[in-house]
Amino acid sequence: MSNNGLLQQRGFDVSVVAFDLDGTLVDTLPDLHTATILTLNDLGYDPVSADVVRQHIGQGIEYLLLELFKDLGIQIEATDLNNIAQQFRAHYARHVCDDSELFPGIEHVLKTLQHRGLKMACLTNKSELFTGPILNKLGIRSYFQEVICGDTLEKRKPDPLPLRVLASRFGVDTRHVLMVGDSKTDTACARNAGAPVVCVPFGYRSGMALSDLDCDAILGVAEDLLNMIEKA
Repeated sequence: MSNNGLLQQRGFDVSVVAFDLDGTLVDTLPDLHTATILTLNDLGYDPVSADVVRQHIGQGIEYLLLELFKDLGIQIEATDLNNIAQQFRAHYARHVCDDSELFPGIEHVLKTLQHRGLKMACLTNKSELFTGPILNKLGIRSYFQEVICGDTLEKRKPDPLPLRVLASRFGVDTRHVLMVGDSKTDTACARNAGAPVVCVPFGYRSGMALSDLDCDAILGVAEDLLNMIEKA
């Protein structure tokens, strides 16, 4: 973590707050776990725990499956991976928001930032097919003026392109876009784009310690974000 600390980050001139989805706004693990179990069952494999799935969330379905099979000691070909990913997507589409829920304090944060006139966006590596239903079912889509998904552009996080495009759409410099995330994917995207970034205490970090993330501040609870940009 950067030595700047939370108090000094209040000096940031923040015009836009960009939130990651999985692990930051929403705990999507339960439904991703369900889709994983159903996919493994289709293939004749035993189920895995939610903690195993947690380690590989945030970089797309193919990545999740590839790493999962590595954990299981199973080698699969690229063509097989594509077919398995399609099976996974079919299961996930049927269960995309059965048990997923907002993390504590998130709705209050979104309402308060909206009331203060802050512009907000959702910047996720999740595909558009699943992002929309989750945001809509949980009642938070209306908070975001922009939503950029993993398949919206030709590149996704940790590449800086999504954040740069987002800043351009709002007509601001990336220095004035605060990225809020939970993983190295989010912090790297922000750093690559020259944007400030803070991390939530919950989420999915592929085994990394929260303190090892290259961020400007770590929130103790979601509501800490309100104090950080109170005067922005």
